[in-house]
Amino acid sequence: MKVFKKILMATAVAAAISPAAHAERFFGTSTLSLLHSGQYQTFGGVREDATVFTFENIAANNWGDSFFFIDRYQVEDEDTGVNDLYGEFAPRVSLSWLTGNDLQFGVIKDVLLAGTYEFGGGADADNYLAGVGVSWDLPGLQYFNTNVYYVDNNTAFDDPNDWQATITWGAPFEIGSAKFLFDGYADYSSGVGGAQAAETHINPQLTLDVGSLTDNPGVMFAGIEYSYWRNKFGSRAIDTENAVSALVKFYF
Repeated sequence: MKVFKKILMATAVAAAISPAAHAERFFGTSTLSLLHSGQYQTFGGVREDATVFTFENIAANNWGDSFFFIDRYQVEDEDTGVNDLYGEFAPRVSLSWLTGNDLQFGVIKDVLLAGTYEFGGGADADNYLAGVGVSWDLPGLQYFNTNVYYVDNNTAFDDPNDWQATITWGAPFEIGSAKFLFDGYADYSSGVGGAQAAETHINPQLTLDVGSLTDNPGVMFAGIEYSYWRNKFGSRAIDTENAVSALVKFYF
């Protein structure tokens, strides 16, 4: 675990200490989201009503990019459910920036060192991920990223270490004057057999830029989120989640 902590810290430090004279900020935004669903799956085939409050921060620079989010999961019935807090910090450092060589080739925009720290949540995570990522330049997509990690798992379930693949995407589109965004992520964790099952979590969102209808675009989005989660938390004791959530998101 010490090795993974060092790798993750090195990735974060490399991003943080980029000299101001050489660091160029391409993009940065934060969001606050509110989701609600009565279809979140828990142990024993039980579904529960819950509201999720999410803060996100996304930044892209010439040295790479970073993503941070934290979820507050608030159950409707605290006699049967448990409130929790879960977050991730995921910096990536551009190998083009590190080496001084442009690694763009065809549909590949860049290759990056990727790290993630996962904390809290229903599995009480304290996980360190290290690997490599690729940013892609694909038609119709604002961004498309793939990452492969080796995962140092430290959870309440005492999960062994495994591998994870992650895809993130964003695809804006318009219908008349209305602007929409279809974005999300997909995670696959390999598991290692026994009590820890291979885990698949696909989480797309479809939202309408409400302000695009009132000449104030880019501030408030509303729509739905869908969560397909097979072997949630790597557990076969939780039925596959198929949860549709109402979603409101504010950008600032």
